[in-house]
Amino acid sequence: MNLLAKPRPGPASSFEYIEGWGMAVGQHARVLRPRSTEEILECFRLAREARATLTLRGGGNSYGDASCTNDGFVLDISAMNRVLAFDAEHGVATLEPGVTIEKLWKTILPLGFWPKVVSGTMFPTVAGALAANIHGKNNFAVGTIGDACVEFDLVLPTGEVRTCSRERNAELFHAAIGSFGMLGCFSRIVLKTKKVHSGNVQVLGKSTRNLREMMDYFEAHKATSDYLVGWVDCFPGSDASGRGLIHDARNLAPGEDPDPAASLTIGHQELPANILGLFPKSQVWRILRLFNHDLGMRSINAAKYVAGMLEGLSPAYLQSHAGFSFLLDYVPNWKWAYGRERGQRGLIQYQPFVPHAVAHDVHTEILARCRRAGQVPYLGVFKRHRPDPFWLTHAVDGWSFALDFKVDPARRAELWKLCDELTELVISAGGRFYFAKDLVVAAEDTARFLPHDRLAAFARLKRECDPETLLEGKLYRRAFRDWICA
Repeated sequence: MNLLAKPRPGPASSFEYIEGWGMAVGQHARVLRPRSTEEILECFRLAREARATLTLRGGGNSYGDASCTNDGFVLDISAMNRVLAFDAEHGVATLEPGVTIEKLWKTILPLGFWPKVVSGTMFPTVAGALAANIHGKNNFAVGTIGDACVEFDLVLPTGEVRTCSRERNAELFHAAIGSFGMLGCFSRIVLKTKKVHSGNVQVLGKSTRNLREMMDYFEAHKATSDYLVGWVDCFPGSDASGRGLIHDARNLAPGEDPDPAASLTIGHQELPANILGLFPKSQVWRILRLFNHDLGMRSINAAKYVAGMLEGLSPAYLQSHAGFSFLLDYVPNWKWAYGRERGQRGLIQYQPFVPHAVAHDVHTEILARCRRAGQVPYLGVFKRHRPDPFWLTHAVDGWSFALDFKVDPARRAELWKLCDELTELVISAGGRFYFAKDLVVAAEDTARFLPHDRLAAFARLKRECDPETLLEGKLYRRAFRDWICA
């Protein structure tokens, strides 16, 4: 043995507690952090040698179990985080998979560009975003992040690296986007961004008395708005069911911003460090925790609705892209208001996507059933969607309703039973689900709402790209394995 030989390079490794962002699921696991395509392949080898499964993870922002393991290893892609190139002529970014949405927008905004699709937080990686096929407040207009993807390199457990686009390896392109790392690991991603002429958007608040009024506003303005999102107070029933506040935003046209050089700076986009200029926002979750019960949240929602009515009487205002897009980042660690005990508290998000023709009745019935069960969501977010071509897509020509439920250990079984009943309602109406937010949908449900031909084709690709089923996490086992192995 040559004692002077350099040690074999390999991915960084540690033993950590890995949990879903909502804190309702998690466990300890060995975490591998590759820094290159070669080290991704080394992660595959290490897992194979240990006879362990491998779960892919980006920023860990999926609410449920999408990046959690079943007693296997976790491949965390966050160390591969370089912006490889940006073509300012065409607005095309070439990225390593661990680049965050934050790093992307901070790189391109001073050049007059913004990501075509972002989530409500800036901390996901682009690999995680593409694996989940995220959508934003402009889904009705531009589609998902998959629609903005030009091509990617995918490292397969077989050792092969495939470049995929709409013209090359097209099947794998449409299957891997939205597949949550079940086929391979992204090692390079090319995204199309959009030109912007200001660091601000113009925002108009519109208060609505119920869900029907909210939907009617969306339909009347979706052709002229760049972004539409609705906050919903889930507590009231009767004619006020689904009351809320819409934020309708548009990008500024050339010449509308008198000083675009100033608004396109990173400094203009930074979120405030204090609430009302006084209280450190990093501590706000402690106050929210005092209200984290039905009476407290009913009061907060009612106050927000009244504030929304006042906002609806005011004229449109300017807000930075980051300020408008990343509302979830205003209060760091706000999820801690739901409790921090591992696997015992936290929250889950239930997000059904329902076709337009039946969406009003189905979403109204969902709210009614939640109230009858005494499990009212503390937050509701309403969005309009359009279909996309990706194989495991959640998208429909219709509406989604993201509902945040507190997980009370004493009532956890009741909450899961309610979600099972709601899932039956949604699937019977032709609806679908978004696995980045999900923790309750079972394999038999997946097999009912996704087209059978797409499922069969995906199972074939899974066997081709991952013949040993090396890539298997909690989501795969819960919602996919039964029909893939059938």
